Amino acid sequence: MRTLKEVHCGNLVRVAKLLGNGPVRRRMMDMGITKGVEVFVRKVAPFGDPIEVTVRGYELSLRKADAEMIIVE
Repeated sequence: MRTLKEVHCGNLVRVAKLLGNGPVRRRMMDMGITKGVEVFVRKVAPFGDPIEVTVRGYELSLRKADAEMIIVE
């Protein structure tokens, strides 16, 4: 298992599981990040925060802490 934080720039991955609970999990789901959706990592900042991704055709910026809660395959 690896997290979205560990995925390198330019890779396409599929979300296997969302960790966390409450408002953090709800915020990720509101952005369209759910189990089974494909996520393309477009750009990672030099120190890893933020991580820019494309999900369902939308360009999003995720904090490193949020990316650690997304398990990908």
